[in-house]
Amino acid sequence: MEKIEEQFANLHIVKRSSENKEPTYLLGIDTSKTVQAEKGSLVAVLCSNGSIRIYDKERLNVLREFSGLPGLLNGVRFANSCDSVYSACTDGTVKCWDARLASEKPVQLFKGYPSNIFISFDINCNDHVICAGTEKVDDDALLVFWDARINSQDMSTVRDPLGTYSETHSDDITQVRFHPSNPNMVVSGSTDGLVNVYDIGVDNEEDALVTTCNSVSSVSCIGWSGKDYKQIYCMTHDEGFCWWDLNHLDTDEAITRLNIQDVREVVNVKEGILDYLIGGLYHEKMDKLFVVGGTNTGRIQLLSCTPSGLNHVMSLQGGHAATVRSFCWNTQDESLLTGGEDAQLLLWKPGAIEKTFTKKDSMKIASSVLQHMRVHSNDSYKRRKKQ
Repeated sequence: MEKIEEQFANLHIVKRSSENKEPTYLLGIDTSKTVQAEKGSLVAVLCSNGSIRIYDKERLNVLREFSGLPGLLNGVRFANSCDSVYSACTDGTVKCWDARLASEKPVQLFKGYPSNIFISFDINCNDHVICAGTEKVDDDALLVFWDARINSQDMSTVRDPLGTYSETHSDDITQVRFHPSNPNMVVSGSTDGLVNVYDIGVDNEEDALVTTCNSVSSVSCIGWSGKDYKQIYCMTHDEGFCWWDLNHLDTDEAITRLNIQDVREVVNVKEGILDYLIGGLYHEKMDKLFVVGGTNTGRIQLLSCTPSGLNHVMSLQGGHAATVRSFCWNTQDESLLTGGEDAQLLLWKPGAIEKTFTKKDSMKIASSVLQHMRVHSNDSYKRRKKQ
């Protein structure tokens, strides 16, 4: 475990985002996958005002901003092979912009069915298929699919769906994540507590459903982990954590590696507390899964996952002054981007020295953005008495 401790202990802030006229919570972060040395890497950030801001990664200055108005955007993802950036919108579309163009108009619009309100989405690893999850409307919670490939024969900017899955979730579909290397595998999570794994290479929904796992609580985050990414994990809105091993589907072994109803009850954090979970981080080189959490005062906590439980590894502090809502870890240069409710985007790098920046005062943001606030089960957590 020393290696990851060293990597994180060596992280220091090299850059903070510049002041913005309209401060917002930073709810999601993704970085461009393409490398263009002369142009530099791009960062896309989902903001609580329903827009996406594109930043220059090294300078953290805002290059442009895309809006979903009158709808609100949910999720942010770069394509794997170009600088297209995607987001799902409550207006019933998934929008795609060219992150290097100043035009605010989407270059592609993936249109849903009438009454669709999209709150989650992802694009698969070869950029061929988009899948988006809907809010429950009239007893229907849908996964909607589109062909995302550029067709030289059909240059229209609006795409209709390939089809839907409608039978596997009974409430809002809050998370969709494709497998990192298998373009046909996708996992979805819902407020119904179910985490479903599908093979979309199979013809119909019933046969496509590989397995259903039950978190017994509303799902807030899901992801893939393990060797060849044959494990899945999820976090819940009341700070629970589940971890399943799909290698055991065809064996007598249980697929559940870990199931913790409330992580805050069981994790002993050195010199501090844990108020909430942010997401998961699978370190491929180390073949280890980590959970990232934080405190209401902006401290970031790193926890390691083993079948026997979660263990506190270390803390990162001195960056944010309020709840941290998002992060993006780059395994190539071991840098970390974090975003929070203090409206700050921070770039952390190994061994770097921050250039005379001061920690921002915590700020209260206008109630118009509260609809995007993540609700934790209680603000001032009191440890429940053991039975």
